[in-house]
Amino acid sequence: MEPASPAAPAPAPADPPAPADPPARLGRGEGRSPKDMIMSLAVLLIPIALLLTFYRLVLDGDKPVSVDAAPTFQEAQRAGLFPVLTPAALGDDWHTSTATFRRAENGATLRVGYVDPDKDPVQLVQSNVPSATLLPTELTKGAERVGTFRSTAGVWQLYNTRPGEQALVLTDQTRTVVVIGKTDVDNLETLAGALKP
Repeated sequence: MEPASPAAPAPAPADPPAPADPPARLGRGEGRSPKDMIMSLAVLLIPIALLLTFYRLVLDGDKPVSVDAAPTFQEAQRAGLFPVLTPAALGDDWHTSTATFRRAENGATLRVGYVDPDKDPVQLVQSNVPSATLLPTELTKGAERVGTFRSTAGVWQLYNTRPGEQALVLTDQTRTVVVIGKTDVDNLETLAGALKP
């Protein structure tokens, strides 16, 4: 019988891990300076400013989106439900933003929205809906008549309507025309004066 071989020696215990270095702390004045933060912001803000400038100057980003209202005016004229006034010789600083012609049980209404030279919205409404029904809806029941304006289309009545809003109204037996907006009366009169049969 062979003698038992001696047991292999136990492995030596591994050295304990070295303690981690404590995190370095920055002393006063060793952090980011205001100049560093300004430079970081400049790196972000300069490209944004350049993109905005390109958008506004080259792509006309501030210019209102314009639509062609001519087909809508023609549709209202073809319907023959009331005489339609169309604007002539409005300046290039007027932009058409919306145009719709709708029929309802009590009449038809042509609506054309504009952005005036002061960038304010102005709406032109022409309708054969009875004025007793149309005007309280367009002007509110508390609208107050404050003056008149004469154009080739006739004598318009000037109303104060909602806060900051005014309207010019032209009525006859066949239709009612309203020019309304939160803008100067001069701009309302310019649009009303440009309307021709």
